[in-house]
Amino acid sequence: MKNYNKNLFLLTDLYELTMVQGYYFYQPNLEAVFDLTFRKTPFSSGFIIFAGLQPLVEAILNFKVTDDDVEYLSSLGLFKKEFLEYLRNFRFTGSIYSVEEGEIVFPKEPVLRIHAPIVQAQLLETIVLNIINFQSLVATKSARIVEVARGRAVLEFGLRRAQGVDGGISASRAAYIGGAVATSNVLSGKLYGIPVRGTMAHSWVMSFNSEYEAFDKFAKLYPHNTILLVDTYNTLRTGIKNAIKIFKKLRKQGIFNFGIRLDSGDLETLSKQARKILDDAGFKEAKIVVSNELDEFIIEQLLTRGAPIDMFGVGTKLVTGNPDAALSGVYKIVAKKSKDKYQPVIKISDMPEKISLPHVKNITRFYTKEKLLFDIIHLENENLKYDCKCYHPDFHYILRRPKNKDNVLHRVLIKPIVKGGKLVYSFPSLKDVRENTRQNLASLPTEYKRLINPHIYVVGISERLKKLKDRLLKKVRI
Repeated sequence: MKNYNKNLFLLTDLYELTMVQGYYFYQPNLEAVFDLTFRKTPFSSGFIIFAGLQPLVEAILNFKVTDDDVEYLSSLGLFKKEFLEYLRNFRFTGSIYSVEEGEIVFPKEPVLRIHAPIVQAQLLETIVLNIINFQSLVATKSARIVEVARGRAVLEFGLRRAQGVDGGISASRAAYIGGAVATSNVLSGKLYGIPVRGTMAHSWVMSFNSEYEAFDKFAKLYPHNTILLVDTYNTLRTGIKNAIKIFKKLRKQGIFNFGIRLDSGDLETLSKQARKILDDAGFKEAKIVVSNELDEFIIEQLLTRGAPIDMFGVGTKLVTGNPDAALSGVYKIVAKKSKDKYQPVIKISDMPEKISLPHVKNITRFYTKEKLLFDIIHLENENLKYDCKCYHPDFHYILRRPKNKDNVLHRVLIKPIVKGGKLVYSFPSLKDVRENTRQNLASLPTEYKRLINPHIYVVGISERLKKLKDRLLKKVRI
Protein backbone atom coordinates (compact mmCIF):
# COMPACT_ATOMS: atom_id res chain seq x y z
CA MET A 1 0.00 0.00 0.00
CA LYS A 2 1.35 3.42 -0.92
CA ASN A 3 1.33 6.10 1.76
CA TYR A 4 0.37 9.66 0.88
CA ASN A 5 1.66 10.91 4.25
CA LYS A 6 5.14 11.99 3.16
CA ASN A 7 6.35 13.64 6.37
CA LEU A 8 4.03 14.58 9.22
CA PHE A 9 6.62 15.45 11.86
CA LEU A 10 5.21 18.95 12.40
CA LEU A 11 1.60 17.76 12.42
CA THR A 12 1.43 18.46 16.13
CA ASP A 13 0.14 21.00 18.59
CA LEU A 14 2.65 23.61 19.69
CA TYR A 15 2.39 22.64 23.34
CA GLU A 16 3.63 19.15 22.49
CA LEU A 17 6.88 20.66 21.23
CA THR A 18 7.23 23.05 24.16
CA MET A 19 6.73 20.15 26.58
CA VAL A 20 9.15 17.98 24.62
CA GLN A 21 11.80 20.70 24.87
CA GLY A 22 11.21 20.75 28.62
CA TYR A 23 11.65 17.01 28.82
CA TYR A 24 14.82 17.28 26.75
CA PHE A 25 16.43 19.64 29.26
CA TYR A 26 14.96 18.35 32.53
CA GLN A 27 14.09 14.65 32.04
CA PRO A 28 15.97 13.50 28.93
CA ASN A 29 16.26 9.87 30.07
CA LEU A 30 12.73 9.35 31.37
CA GLU A 31 10.85 6.52 29.67
CA ALA A 32 7.07 6.44 29.77
CA VAL A 33 4.00 4.51 28.67
CA PHE A 34 1.00 6.26 27.10
CA ASP A 35 -2.44 4.78 26.37
CA LEU A 36 -5.03 5.70 23.77
CA THR A 37 -8.57 5.11 25.00
CA PHE A 38 -12.03 6.17 23.85
CA ARG A 39 -14.23 7.81 26.47
CA LYS A 40 -17.52 7.02 24.73
CA THR A 41 -18.92 5.54 21.56
CA PRO A 42 -19.96 7.83 18.69
CA PHE A 43 -23.58 8.12 17.47
CA SER A 44 -24.80 6.54 20.76
CA SER A 45 -23.60 3.31 19.19
CA GLY A 46 -22.93 0.06 21.01
CA PHE A 47 -19.42 -0.35 19.60
CA ILE A 48 -16.42 1.29 17.89
CA ILE A 49 -14.48 -0.02 14.89
CA PHE A 50 -10.77 0.60 15.44
CA ALA A 51 -9.12 2.03 12.30
CA GLY A 52 -6.13 4.08 11.18
CA LEU A 53 -3.31 1.97 12.62
CA GLN A 54 -1.29 1.40 9.44
CA PRO A 55 -1.27 5.06 8.29
CA LEU A 56 -0.33 6.09 11.83
CA VAL A 57 2.58 3.66 12.13
CA GLU A 58 3.87 4.49 8.66
CA ALA A 59 3.75 8.20 9.45
CA ILE A 60 5.65 7.74 12.72
CA LEU A 61 8.35 5.55 11.20
CA ASN A 62 8.77 8.01 8.30
CA PHE A 63 9.34 11.07 10.49
CA LYS A 64 12.09 13.27 9.08
CA VAL A 65 13.08 16.71 10.31
CA THR A 66 14.12 18.93 7.41
CA ASP A 67 16.20 22.10 7.45
CA ASP A 68 13.01 24.01 6.66
CA ASP A 69 11.36 22.51 9.74
CA VAL A 70 14.23 23.57 11.96
CA GLU A 71 14.33 27.05 10.46
CA TYR A 72 10.60 27.47 11.02
CA LEU A 73 10.77 26.31 14.63
CA SER A 74 13.73 28.59 15.22
CA SER A 75 11.73 31.56 13.89
CA LEU A 76 9.14 31.08 16.62
CA GLY A 77 11.63 32.19 19.25
CA LEU A 78 10.63 29.42 21.64
CA PHE A 79 13.25 26.76 21.12
CA LYS A 80 16.90 26.63 22.12
CA LYS A 81 19.64 25.76 19.65
CA GLU A 82 20.59 22.53 21.45
CA PHE A 83 17.02 21.25 21.25
CA LEU A 84 16.69 22.11 17.58
CA GLU A 85 19.91 20.23 16.85
CA TYR A 86 18.50 17.23 18.70
CA LEU A 87 15.40 17.36 16.50
CA ARG A 88 17.50 17.23 13.32
CA ASN A 89 18.30 13.59 14.05
CA PHE A 90 14.91 12.65 15.50
CA ARG A 91 13.57 9.20 14.87
CA PHE A 92 11.17 7.03 16.81
CA THR A 93 13.04 4.36 18.80
CA GLY A 94 10.20 3.21 21.03
CA SER A 95 7.57 0.48 20.81
CA ILE A 96 3.91 0.48 19.78
CA TYR A 97 1.35 -2.07 20.92
CA SER A 98 -2.18 -2.07 19.58
CA VAL A 99 -5.35 -3.93 18.80
CA GLU A 100 -5.59 -4.75 15.11
CA GLU A 101 -7.47 -2.65 12.59
CA GLY A 102 -11.05 -3.75 12.14
CA GLU A 103 -11.31 -4.89 15.76
CA ILE A 104 -14.45 -4.03 17.72
CA VAL A 105 -13.52 -2.01 20.80
CA PHE A 106 -15.32 -0.22 23.59
CA PRO A 107 -14.89 2.79 25.91
CA LYS A 108 -12.17 2.68 28.59
CA GLU A 109 -10.14 0.03 26.75
CA PRO A 110 -6.44 0.86 26.15
CA VAL A 111 -6.59 0.15 22.42
CA LEU A 112 -3.12 1.48 21.61
CA ARG A 113 -0.05 1.75 23.84
CA ILE A 114 3.28 3.48 23.29
CA HIS A 115 6.48 2.74 25.23
CA ALA A 116 9.20 5.29 24.50
CA PRO A 117 11.44 8.00 25.90
CA ILE A 118 9.01 10.68 26.98
CA VAL A 119 10.50 13.17 24.51
CA GLN A 120 9.24 10.84 21.76
CA ALA A 121 6.02 9.55 23.31
CA GLN A 122 4.74 13.05 24.09
CA LEU A 123 5.40 14.26 20.57
CA LEU A 124 3.16 11.52 19.15
CA GLU A 125 0.02 12.54 21.04
CA THR A 126 -1.50 14.79 18.39
CA ILE A 127 -0.87 12.57 15.39
CA VAL A 128 -2.10 9.47 17.23
CA LEU A 129 -5.37 11.17 18.13
CA ASN A 130 -5.77 12.87 14.76
CA ILE A 131 -5.47 9.70 12.68
CA ILE A 132 -7.09 7.12 14.97
CA ASN A 133 -10.00 9.27 16.14
CA PHE A 134 -11.09 10.24 12.63
CA GLN A 135 -10.67 6.89 10.90
CA SER A 136 -12.33 5.02 13.77
CA LEU A 137 -15.23 7.50 13.68
CA VAL A 138 -15.85 6.97 9.96
CA ALA A 139 -15.28 3.20 10.11
CA THR A 140 -17.88 2.97 12.87
CA LYS A 141 -20.34 5.09 10.91
CA SER A 142 -19.78 2.93 7.84
CA ALA A 143 -20.31 -0.27 9.83
CA ARG A 144 -23.63 1.04 11.18
CA ILE A 145 -24.80 1.94 7.68
CA VAL A 146 -23.73 -1.39 6.21
CA GLU A 147 -25.44 -3.25 9.08
CA VAL A 148 -28.85 -1.71 8.36
CA ALA A 149 -28.44 -2.09 4.57
CA ARG A 150 -29.19 -5.83 5.02
CA GLY A 151 -26.75 -7.06 2.41
CA ARG A 152 -27.33 -4.28 -0.12
CA ALA A 153 -24.15 -2.67 -1.38
CA VAL A 154 -23.09 0.62 0.22
CA LEU A 155 -20.95 2.97 -1.87
CA GLU A 156 -18.98 5.84 -0.32
CA PHE A 157 -19.72 8.99 -2.35
CA GLY A 158 -18.50 11.67 0.06
CA LEU A 159 -15.36 13.27 -1.36
CA ARG A 160 -16.90 16.60 -2.38
CA ARG A 161 -18.35 17.12 1.10
CA ALA A 162 -15.39 15.74 3.05
CA GLN A 163 -13.37 17.81 5.50
CA GLY A 164 -10.55 18.75 3.16
CA VAL A 165 -8.22 16.65 1.06
CA ASP A 166 -6.94 14.39 3.84
CA GLY A 167 -10.46 14.05 5.24
CA GLY A 168 -11.64 12.73 1.88
CA ILE A 169 -8.80 10.27 1.47
CA SER A 170 -8.82 9.00 5.05
CA ALA A 171 -12.60 8.72 5.05
CA SER A 172 -12.58 6.51 1.95
CA ARG A 173 -10.11 4.15 3.61
CA ALA A 174 -12.07 4.02 6.85
CA ALA A 175 -15.44 3.62 5.12
CA TYR A 176 -14.07 0.62 3.22
CA ILE A 177 -12.84 -0.93 6.47
CA GLY A 178 -16.32 -0.44 7.89
CA GLY A 179 -17.90 -2.35 5.02
CA ALA A 180 -18.50 -0.02 2.07
CA VAL A 181 -17.88 -1.92 -1.16
CA ALA A 182 -16.41 0.96 -3.17
CA THR A 183 -15.60 4.67 -3.24
CA SER A 184 -16.08 7.46 -5.75
CA ASN A 185 -12.65 8.82 -4.72
CA VAL A 186 -10.22 7.90 -7.49
CA LEU A 187 -7.10 8.89 -5.53
CA SER A 188 -8.13 6.63 -2.65
CA GLY A 189 -8.71 3.88 -5.16
CA LYS A 190 -5.15 4.28 -6.42
CA LEU A 191 -3.55 4.61 -2.97
CA TYR A 192 -5.39 1.83 -1.18
CA GLY A 193 -6.72 -0.49 -3.88
CA ILE A 194 -10.33 0.29 -3.02
CA PRO A 195 -12.77 -0.43 -5.88
CA VAL A 196 -13.99 2.82 -7.48
CA ARG A 197 -17.53 3.38 -8.71
CA GLY A 198 -19.53 6.24 -10.17
CA THR A 199 -22.42 7.05 -12.47
CA MET A 200 -23.20 10.50 -13.87
CA ALA A 201 -24.28 13.96 -12.73
CA HIS A 202 -27.30 16.00 -13.81
CA SER A 203 -24.95 18.22 -15.83
CA TRP A 204 -24.29 15.29 -18.19
CA VAL A 205 -28.00 14.93 -18.91
CA MET A 206 -28.57 18.67 -19.30
CA SER A 207 -25.61 19.13 -21.64
CA PHE A 208 -27.31 17.13 -24.43
CA ASN A 209 -30.33 18.10 -26.51
CA SER A 210 -32.46 15.42 -24.88
CA GLU A 211 -32.45 13.07 -21.93
CA TYR A 212 -32.58 10.08 -24.26
CA GLU A 213 -29.51 11.27 -26.17
CA ALA A 214 -27.59 11.72 -22.90
CA PHE A 215 -28.47 8.19 -21.80
CA ASP A 216 -27.67 6.73 -25.22
CA LYS A 217 -24.22 8.34 -25.41
CA PHE A 218 -23.40 7.24 -21.86
CA ALA A 219 -24.43 3.64 -22.56
CA LYS A 220 -22.28 3.55 -25.68
CA LEU A 221 -19.24 4.62 -23.67
CA TYR A 222 -19.92 2.39 -20.65
CA PRO A 223 -22.16 -0.46 -21.84
CA HIS A 224 -21.15 -2.84 -19.05
CA ASN A 225 -21.74 -0.33 -16.25
CA THR A 226 -24.77 1.66 -17.30
CA ILE A 227 -26.45 3.28 -14.31
CA LEU A 228 -28.65 6.13 -15.54
CA LEU A 229 -29.60 9.15 -13.43
CA VAL A 230 -33.32 9.44 -14.13
CA ASP A 231 -34.45 12.38 -11.98
CA THR A 232 -33.09 15.37 -13.94
CA TYR A 233 -36.49 16.30 -15.42
CA ASN A 234 -39.23 13.91 -14.37
CA THR A 235 -38.38 10.50 -12.93
CA LEU A 236 -41.57 8.64 -13.74
CA ARG A 237 -42.81 10.36 -16.88
CA THR A 238 -39.57 10.59 -18.83
CA GLY A 239 -36.51 9.37 -16.90
CA ILE A 240 -37.35 5.71 -16.44
CA LYS A 241 -39.03 5.44 -19.84
CA ASN A 242 -35.92 6.73 -21.59
CA ALA A 243 -33.79 4.40 -19.50
CA ILE A 244 -35.89 1.42 -20.58
CA LYS A 245 -35.25 2.28 -24.22
CA ILE A 246 -31.51 2.11 -23.51
CA PHE A 247 -31.86 -1.15 -21.58
CA LYS A 248 -33.56 -2.74 -24.58
CA LYS A 249 -30.55 -1.88 -26.72
CA LEU A 250 -28.14 -3.28 -24.14
CA ARG A 251 -30.10 -6.48 -23.78
CA LYS A 252 -29.90 -7.06 -27.53
CA GLN A 253 -26.10 -6.87 -27.12
CA GLY A 254 -26.25 -9.53 -24.42
CA ILE A 255 -25.63 -7.03 -21.63
CA PHE A 256 -27.74 -7.24 -18.48
CA ASN A 257 -25.76 -5.15 -15.97
CA PHE A 258 -27.69 -1.89 -15.92
CA GLY A 259 -29.91 0.17 -13.67
CA ILE A 260 -31.22 3.57 -12.62
CA ARG A 261 -30.20 6.03 -9.94
CA LEU A 262 -32.52 8.23 -7.88
CA ASP A 263 -30.94 11.29 -6.30
CA SER A 264 -33.91 13.37 -5.18
CA GLY A 265 -37.54 13.24 -4.16
CA ASP A 266 -39.38 10.70 -2.05
CA LEU A 267 -37.02 7.76 -2.39
CA GLU A 268 -39.47 5.24 -0.93
CA THR A 269 -42.35 6.14 -3.24
CA LEU A 270 -40.19 6.68 -6.30
CA SER A 271 -38.28 3.41 -5.87
CA LYS A 272 -41.52 1.44 -5.51
CA GLN A 273 -43.06 3.05 -8.57
CA ALA A 274 -39.84 2.72 -10.54
CA ARG A 275 -39.59 -0.97 -9.66
CA LYS A 276 -43.12 -1.56 -10.92
CA ILE A 277 -42.45 0.26 -14.20
CA LEU A 278 -39.21 -1.65 -14.77
CA ASP A 279 -40.77 -5.01 -13.90
CA ASP A 280 -43.84 -4.39 -16.08
CA ALA A 281 -41.49 -3.62 -18.97
CA GLY A 282 -39.69 -6.93 -18.37
CA PHE A 283 -36.55 -5.53 -16.77
CA LYS A 284 -36.54 -7.20 -13.38
CA GLU A 285 -32.74 -7.38 -13.51
CA ALA A 286 -32.43 -3.58 -13.62
CA LYS A 287 -30.92 -2.28 -10.38
CA ILE A 288 -32.17 0.69 -8.39
CA VAL A 289 -29.48 2.84 -6.81
CA VAL A 290 -30.35 5.72 -4.50
CA SER A 291 -28.40 8.63 -3.04
CA ASN A 292 -29.15 12.06 -1.48
CA GLU A 293 -28.16 12.77 2.13
CA LEU A 294 -28.56 9.17 3.30
CA ASP A 295 -27.61 7.81 6.72
CA GLU A 296 -28.31 4.67 8.72
CA PHE A 297 -31.68 5.88 9.99
CA ILE A 298 -33.01 6.80 6.55
CA ILE A 299 -31.77 3.53 5.06
CA GLU A 300 -33.34 1.48 7.83
CA GLN A 301 -36.65 3.26 7.37
CA LEU A 302 -36.58 2.79 3.60
CA LEU A 303 -35.96 -0.94 3.86
CA THR A 304 -38.37 -1.46 6.74
CA ARG A 305 -41.08 0.11 4.59
CA GLY A 306 -40.27 -2.20 1.72
CA ALA A 307 -38.43 0.14 -0.64
CA PRO A 308 -37.01 -2.10 -3.42
CA ILE A 309 -33.52 -0.59 -3.42
CA ASP A 310 -30.44 -2.55 -4.47
CA MET A 311 -27.63 -0.13 -3.68
CA PHE A 312 -27.01 2.96 -1.54
CA GLY A 313 -24.64 5.80 -2.37
CA VAL A 314 -23.81 7.50 0.93
CA GLY A 315 -21.78 10.68 1.04
CA THR A 316 -21.86 13.62 3.43
CA LYS A 317 -23.16 11.92 6.54
CA LEU A 318 -20.71 9.05 6.18
CA VAL A 319 -17.43 10.87 5.55
CA THR A 320 -18.13 13.62 8.10
CA GLY A 321 -19.32 11.23 10.80
CA ASN A 322 -22.61 13.10 11.08
CA PRO A 323 -23.98 13.94 13.64
CA ASP A 324 -20.84 13.45 15.76
CA ALA A 325 -18.04 15.75 14.67
CA ALA A 326 -15.31 13.77 16.43
CA LEU A 327 -14.51 10.65 18.41
CA SER A 328 -13.50 11.11 22.04
CA GLY A 329 -10.13 9.36 22.03
CA VAL A 330 -7.63 10.55 24.65
CA TYR A 331 -3.91 9.88 25.10
CA LYS A 332 -2.69 9.66 28.70
CA ILE A 333 0.52 8.72 30.46
CA VAL A 334 -0.05 5.60 32.58
CA ALA A 335 3.45 4.60 33.70
CA LYS A 336 7.01 5.91 33.88
CA LYS A 337 10.24 4.01 34.34
CA SER A 338 12.25 4.29 37.54
CA LYS A 339 15.26 2.07 38.24
CA ASP A 340 14.48 -0.18 35.26
CA LYS A 341 10.92 -0.75 36.44
CA TYR A 342 7.71 0.87 35.30
CA GLN A 343 5.85 2.72 38.04
CA PRO A 344 2.12 3.38 37.59
CA VAL A 345 0.73 6.91 37.43
CA ILE A 346 -2.89 8.06 37.47
CA LYS A 347 -4.89 11.10 36.44
CA ILE A 348 -7.79 11.88 38.76
CA SER A 349 -10.94 13.93 38.24
CA ASP A 350 -14.19 14.83 39.96
CA MET A 351 -15.82 12.91 37.11
CA PRO A 352 -15.23 9.15 37.67
CA GLU A 353 -15.26 8.35 33.94
CA LYS A 354 -12.27 10.68 33.43
CA ILE A 355 -10.04 8.95 35.99
CA SER A 356 -7.39 7.06 34.06
CA LEU A 357 -6.55 3.38 34.50
CA PRO A 358 -2.89 3.18 35.60
CA HIS A 359 0.05 1.04 34.51
CA VAL A 360 0.87 -1.19 31.54
CA LYS A 361 -2.29 -3.05 30.56
CA ASN A 362 -3.84 -5.40 28.05
CA ILE A 363 -7.35 -6.58 27.18
CA THR A 364 -8.62 -10.15 27.28
CA ARG A 365 -11.78 -10.90 25.32
CA PHE A 366 -14.00 -13.85 26.26
CA TYR A 367 -16.20 -15.31 23.54
CA THR A 368 -17.70 -18.43 22.04
CA LYS A 369 -17.53 -19.53 18.41
CA GLU A 370 -20.88 -17.79 17.95
CA LYS A 371 -20.58 -14.50 19.82
CA LEU A 372 -18.56 -12.08 21.94
CA LEU A 373 -19.25 -12.23 25.68
CA PHE A 374 -17.24 -9.61 27.59
CA ASP A 375 -13.82 -7.94 27.89
CA ILE A 376 -11.55 -7.49 30.91
CA ILE A 377 -8.83 -4.84 31.11
CA HIS A 378 -5.93 -6.10 33.19
CA LEU A 379 -2.27 -5.63 34.01
CA GLU A 380 0.03 -6.83 31.26
CA ASN A 381 1.48 -9.74 33.26
CA GLU A 382 -1.90 -11.21 34.28
CA ASN A 383 -3.30 -14.39 32.77
CA LEU A 384 -7.05 -14.26 33.29
CA LYS A 385 -9.55 -17.09 33.54
CA TYR A 386 -13.26 -17.00 32.80
CA ASP A 387 -14.31 -17.06 36.46
CA CYS A 388 -12.01 -14.24 37.62
CA LYS A 389 -13.60 -11.23 39.30
CA CYS A 390 -14.55 -8.39 36.96
CA TYR A 391 -15.12 -4.89 38.34
CA HIS A 392 -16.68 -1.83 36.75
CA PRO A 393 -13.88 0.49 35.53
CA ASP A 394 -15.33 3.57 37.25
CA PHE A 395 -17.51 2.41 40.14
CA HIS A 396 -17.16 -0.03 43.02
CA TYR A 397 -19.17 -3.06 42.08
CA ILE A 398 -18.62 -6.42 40.41
CA LEU A 399 -20.02 -6.76 36.91
CA ARG A 400 -22.33 -9.63 36.14
CA ARG A 401 -21.33 -11.92 33.30
CA PRO A 402 -22.81 -15.02 31.66
CA LYS A 403 -22.64 -17.94 34.12
CA ASN A 404 -22.33 -20.75 31.60
CA LYS A 405 -18.63 -21.06 30.83
CA ASP A 406 -18.85 -24.12 28.56
CA ASN A 407 -17.09 -23.68 25.23
CA VAL A 408 -15.79 -20.24 26.20
CA LEU A 409 -12.61 -19.09 24.48
CA HIS A 410 -10.42 -16.08 25.17
CA ARG A 411 -7.75 -14.06 23.44
CA VAL A 412 -5.53 -11.11 24.24
CA LEU A 413 -6.29 -8.15 21.97
CA ILE A 414 -3.19 -5.97 22.14
CA LYS A 415 -0.26 -7.09 19.99
CA PRO A 416 3.25 -5.72 19.37
CA ILE A 417 3.41 -3.60 16.22
CA VAL A 418 6.74 -1.77 16.55
CA LYS A 419 9.65 -2.68 18.83
CA GLY A 420 12.73 -0.56 19.28
CA GLY A 421 11.69 1.65 16.37
CA LYS A 422 11.35 -1.29 13.96
CA LEU A 423 8.17 -2.76 12.50
CA VAL A 424 7.56 -6.31 13.82
CA TYR A 425 4.02 -6.76 12.52
CA SER A 426 2.84 -7.63 9.01
CA PHE A 427 -0.06 -5.39 8.06
CA PRO A 428 -2.85 -7.26 6.30
CA SER A 429 -4.26 -5.96 3.04
CA LEU A 430 -7.06 -3.43 3.36
CA LYS A 431 -9.40 -6.02 1.84
CA ASP A 432 -8.47 -8.45 4.64
CA VAL A 433 -9.00 -5.73 7.27
CA ARG A 434 -12.46 -5.14 5.83
CA GLU A 435 -13.21 -8.88 5.98
CA ASN A 436 -11.98 -9.03 9.59
CA THR A 437 -14.34 -6.19 10.43
CA ARG A 438 -17.21 -8.09 8.85
CA GLN A 439 -16.42 -11.24 10.84
CA ASN A 440 -16.00 -9.30 14.08
CA LEU A 441 -19.36 -7.59 13.61
CA ALA A 442 -21.02 -10.91 12.81
CA SER A 443 -19.88 -12.19 16.23
CA LEU A 444 -21.30 -9.16 18.06
CA PRO A 445 -24.86 -9.98 19.20
CA THR A 446 -27.60 -7.92 17.58
CA GLU A 447 -28.59 -6.16 20.80
CA TYR A 448 -25.28 -4.28 20.73
CA LYS A 449 -25.86 -3.18 17.12
CA ARG A 450 -29.24 -1.52 17.55
CA LEU A 451 -29.35 2.03 16.21
CA ILE A 452 -31.27 3.29 19.23
CA ASN A 453 -30.54 2.31 22.85
CA PRO A 454 -28.12 -0.54 22.13
CA HIS A 455 -27.24 -2.91 24.93
CA ILE A 456 -24.04 -1.97 26.79
CA TYR A 457 -21.23 -4.46 26.28
CA VAL A 458 -19.52 -5.58 29.49
CA VAL A 459 -16.03 -4.14 29.88
CA GLY A 460 -14.52 -4.62 33.32
CA ILE A 461 -11.18 -4.41 35.06
CA SER A 462 -9.37 -7.18 36.89
CA GLU A 463 -9.16 -7.34 40.67
CA ARG A 464 -5.45 -6.51 40.64
CA LEU A 465 -5.99 -3.47 38.45
CA LYS A 466 -8.85 -2.30 40.67
CA LYS A 467 -6.70 -2.58 43.80
CA LEU A 468 -3.86 -0.69 42.12
CA LYS A 469 -6.22 2.08 41.03
CA ASP A 470 -7.73 2.36 44.52
CA ARG A 471 -4.29 2.49 46.12
CA LEU A 472 -3.10 5.25 43.82
CA LEU A 473 -6.27 7.26 44.34
CA LYS A 474 -5.73 7.20 48.08
CA LYS A 475 -2.09 8.16 47.62
CA VAL A 476 -2.59 11.18 45.36
CA ARG A 477 -5.73 12.64 46.93
CA ILE A 478 -5.04 15.38 49.49
